[in-house]
Amino acid sequence: MALSATTWPICAALLQYPAVSRIDGVRAQDAPAETWLRVFEEVAAAGFDDVELADSWVSIADLSPSRLEEFGAAARAAGLGTPTANIVRRSVIDAEHGTQNLDHAHRMLEAAAALGARTVCASLHQPLTAEQRERLWFWTGQGHVDPDDAGTRQLAVARFRELGQHAAELGLQLSLELYEDTYLGSSESAVRLVTDIGLPNVGLNPDIGNLIRLHRPIEDWWDIASTTLPYANYWHVKNYSRDEQREAGTVTAVPAYLEAGLVNYREAVALAVSVGFQGVICCEHYGGDGLSVSAANQAYLRRILPQRGDYTPGRSLVAQLA
Repeated sequence: MALSATTWPICAALLQYPAVSRIDGVRAQDAPAETWLRVFEEVAAAGFDDVELADSWVSIADLSPSRLEEFGAAARAAGLGTPTANIVRRSVIDAEHGTQNLDHAHRMLEAAAALGARTVCASLHQPLTAEQRERLWFWTGQGHVDPDDAGTRQLAVARFRELGQHAAELGLQLSLELYEDTYLGSSESAVRLVTDIGLPNVGLNPDIGNLIRLHRPIEDWWDIASTTLPYANYWHVKNYSRDEQREAGTVTAVPAYLEAGLVNYREAVALAVSVGFQGVICCEHYGGDGLSVSAANQAYLRRILPQRGDYTPGRSLVAQLA
């Protein structure tokens, strides 16, 4: 039985929860389990059944076995599943920290498996630059650019293949997130990278929002979706309102509700279903009360996902449900 609108796993990202509390200055990594429970309860109260565990909030890779059990127990106590984990800004080809980041990714896989996850997301994005940290929206500043170098690109292939093999041993999928100016920075480059890795459990996270928010010329969102979704095994969804004034040379892109931005997710979701996507969807949003916006986006997704599960993924949904 294929997934339907009511059974499709949709999780909340934790972008709005910082590593260090702005209220009391406590590091989430060192916080008592009660603090974790309060966050998980907020996510559950917003209407989510699942949560993505991002190491930008709490690094599960760096928790002791007893603390990892406490962390998982806190999620379960709030009624949340933990189907996915996300490795944030720890590129395995970082010139200075690549080896350490690779080790961190291996430990993330182990910890995610221990918590019952089935997908771990990674990418090649690196820490924000000083310029990006000073901007209202970090994507308006120039970040790291992967070198146009065959050897470095092959290192990315080799290290992701190593992680993919480890993930397979643990029964996990590895998903590689689209991100600008990296070897995952365009639809063509991302597909080439995952194809070169060549493992069945390694796919793409076609986070279209990461690419259409840039204040520069962008790839058409439909081209990104149609090229990458056939390789997708996980999906970060977010949207942006975008305006271009070519004569003045200006671009504006700001976060928007999923149904209100540049990307038509009704079309994108239909496309995903038509090519067989059955992965977890994760709602992300920057700015304001990101959790509440993500909750509204979940409700929208459940309106536009297939309402019945009696169809065959990868075949025309319209024809099957007619």
